Amino acid sequence: MPQKQAIQLFEEKKVRTVWDEEKEKWYFSIVDTVAVLTDSPDPRNYWKVLKHRLKKEGNQSVTNCNQLKLISSDGKRYKTDVADTEQLFRLIQSIPSPKAEPFKQWMAQVAADRLDQMQDPELGIQQSLADYKRLGYSDNWINQRLKSIEIRKDLTDEWKRRGLQEGVQFATLTDIIYSTWSGMTAKEYKQFKGLKKENLRDNMTNRELVLNMLAELSTKDISEAQNPETFGEHAEVARQGGEIARNARVELEAKTGKPVVTSLNAKDVLQIEKK
Repeated sequence: MPQKQAIQLFEEKKVRTVWDEEKEKWYFSIVDTVAVLTDSPDPRNYWKVLKHRLKKEGNQSVTNCNQLKLISSDGKRYKTDVADTEQLFRLIQSIPSPKAEPFKQWMAQVAADRLDQMQDPELGIQQSLADYKRLGYSDNWINQRLKSIEIRKDLTDEWKRRGLQEGVQFATLTDIIYSTWSGMTAKEYKQFKGLKKENLRDNMTNRELVLNMLAELSTKDISEAQNPETFGEHAEVARQGGEIARNARVELEAKTGKPVVTSLNAKDVLQIEKK
């Protein structure tokens, strides 16, 4: 099924979701839901025990859930139990939690917002803006981040038109871009910033975001000009795009005497801005 993965926020806690375009419904990560409702130190085991109990009780409507590959904290995709809105409503009834009713209302709002955004895509941008503001990001950073999302989508659309596959091929080309302009792969970059589950771009400074945008924009433009056919040719295009941003980084660092790539993450930056 055509899918679109997204991270939703409930009381500043992340819930992984997948939008099924054909069925026009959301699927929610059950483990993430359990983490929100129970504050359990091991939500995966909590769900394992609960699932076993519900099966013994014959509650097949809840336990017969789908499995989809969702991005984990290590950046890789693993099969994860998910439930649609109706299944999740029934499941929540089996979890004693004061957050149950607010979470149900949040789920219903997520579903309604998505249908509205399908009619008016600008609403999706406004929602992203509100989410980042709630987390404490500055207006200047948010503007850069939203632009980076647009540029990234343009690049991935170009890759799709050329027949490349999401997953390993996209990740490999992205790593080539990162390592060329910053000197680190995405995994190394995250480790450098002390990140685990967090999104790397959400933890970039303005300078890092701008140079990464330049690298991805350049890669897309070069791809359109050179019409690469093999994966090796795409890899060379990615290297050329990253090189343009690397040259800009080197020149900027030479002029300012300050490194562009830093270990600062969102937590550090937000604390600095508050001070």
